[in-house]
Amino acid sequence: MENQQKPPEGRFRTRRVVLASVAGCAVLGGVLVLLPWERPAEPAPPSPGALAMAAVNAGVPAALPDLAELIDEREKRLRAHPRDARSWAVLGAAYVEQGRRLADPAYYPRAEKALRTSLRVRPKGNTRALAGLAALANARRDFPAARRWGEAALKLEPRRWTTYPLLIDAYTGLGEHAAAKRTLDRLTELRSGPAVLARAAAVYRDRGWREDAAASLADAASGARAPAERAAYLERAGQLAWERGDLQDALRHFQEAVRLDPDQRAAQAGQGRALAALGRTTEALNAYRVALTKQPCPRYALELGELYESLGMPEAARVQYDLLRERVRGAAAGGADEELVLGQFEADHGDPREAVRRLRAEWRRQPGTEVADALGWALHRAGRHEEALRFAVRATEGEQGGGCAARCTRTTAA
Repeated sequence: MENQQKPPEGRFRTRRVVLASVAGCAVLGGVLVLLPWERPAEPAPPSPGALAMAAVNAGVPAALPDLAELIDEREKRLRAHPRDARSWAVLGAAYVEQGRRLADPAYYPRAEKALRTSLRVRPKGNTRALAGLAALANARRDFPAARRWGEAALKLEPRRWTTYPLLIDAYTGLGEHAAAKRTLDRLTELRSGPAVLARAAAVYRDRGWREDAAASLADAASGARAPAERAAYLERAGQLAWERGDLQDALRHFQEAVRLDPDQRAAQAGQGRALAALGRTTEALNAYRVALTKQPCPRYALELGELYESLGMPEAARVQYDLLRERVRGAAAGGADEELVLGQFEADHGDPREAVRRLRAEWRRQPGTEVADALGWALHRAGRHEEALRFAVRATEGEQGGGCAARCTRTTAA
C-alpha cells in the first residue's frame, strides 16, 4: 500500500476543472430553462398612412382608409411645420387620389392649393409638386395642363419613372398616340413591374392590341402586392373583357376586384354593366345603386338611367339623369371637365345639336379618341352622317389610337 504510486496531482486538478465545468453548464442550463425565451422582435407592420404614402409615391391605387390616414397624418404634420414642401406635395397627391376614388371633385381645389403651396415654399427643383399638378390635371380631364406640368417635371428629373405614366395619360387624352407610345418605351427602359405593365396595357388597348393588353393586365394583377392595386388592375381587365364581348369573363374580373377591395366602385358599376347584358337585371340594378351610393360618378348615373329606360321605368331614369347633371355641375365647380359624358347624354337623351356643340368645343381643346367617338355619334344623331363617319374612323383606326376600343365603351347595358 505504501509503495502504491499516487496519481499525479495535475490529474486531480484536471478532473476537478472538468467536473466544475459540467456542473456550471448544468446550472446555467437550468437558469436558461427557467428564464422566458425571448424571440428577436419582428419589425412592426407599416402604418396605413405609410402604405398609402408608398402607393401615392409610386403612382398606384391606394386603399381609401389608408388614404384617409395619410391625409390626416400630413395635415397634422403641416400644422406644426407649415414650410414642409414635401408634405404639402404628398398631401396634394393624396387629395387627388381621394377625389378620383370617390368621384368627388371637391377634393381637387384642396389638392391644387396644397401643391401650389409646395411650389411656393420650394419654387425650384420641386419635381414632386409638378408631378402632383400633372396628376391633378389628368383627374380633372385637363390634358393640355397635364402635359405642361408633366413635361416640366420630366425636364427636372428625366429618370423619375413615375412621371412617365402621367404624361402617357396626357398624350392619350390629347390624341397624341405616337408620343404616348414613345413615352411608354422610355418608361419600360427605366422600370418594370405591375404599375408599368398596367400602363402598357392601357396604351395597347388604345391602339387596338387587345391580346397584348389582356396579357399585360393579367401579369400586372398577379404581381400586385396590395389588394387595392390588384383590384384596380382586375377592374381594367374586366373592362377589356367587356369591350371584346366576353361577359362572363368581365363579370368574373369585376367580382374578384370588389372582393379584394370593397371600395372599388368602378368594378361595382362594371358588375352592373355585365349583369344587365346577361339579363340579370335585378342584380344589375343593385350593383349600380351600390356603386352610385359611394361614388356618384356621372357616367354610372348615365348607365343606370339607360338601364331603367330599357326596363320601361322612365321616371327612375329621369332621377339618374338629374343626378348626372348635378354631378357635372359639381365637377365644374371643382375645376373638372365632364363635357364628354354630358355630350354623350345629350346625344342620346337630350338635344343632339347641343351635344355636337359641346363636343366640338371639347375636340378643339383636347382631341382624344373618346371625344372623337362621342362627337361622331352626336353628329350621326344630329343627321350629319358624312361628317360623323370621319370622326368614327378617327376613333376606331388603330394607328390613331382607337382600335375600336372607344366605340365599344359606348355599348351600354341598355
